[in-house]
Amino acid sequence: MFRRTFWFTAGAAAGVWATTKVNRKIRSLTPESLAAQAANKAIDAGHRLKDFALDVRDGMAQREAELGEVLGLDGRPDPGLPAQRRTGAAGRLAGDQQIKYIENTTYTYNRNEDH
Repeated sequence: MFRRTFWFTAGAAAGVWATTKVNRKIRSLTPESLAAQAANKAIDAGHRLKDFALDVRDGMAQREAELGEVLGLDGRPDPGLPAQRRTGAAGRLAGDQQIKYIENTTYTYNRNEDH
């Protein structure tokens, strides 16, 4: 009698466990769930990419500081050198007239600058 009750209870528990597991898997494979999982993975990948870019930028700044120290570049210009030009040659027209869209822009024209 106890043996039959044990196996009946074990079978019922296994059935409930299997049904719950199958229902969870079915819910995880719905289009809405798959879209949410893909969005979460894309957000995580974006965060990892941003962290990588910040690490690279920190490494570049550190290396630039090391190179500046080794080369003796301390940011102060030599007083014997001419002053740095403020406007580019492409921004000038004949007659010393400035192109209007260049003087009102916030963009820099250094193509080697980190964007």
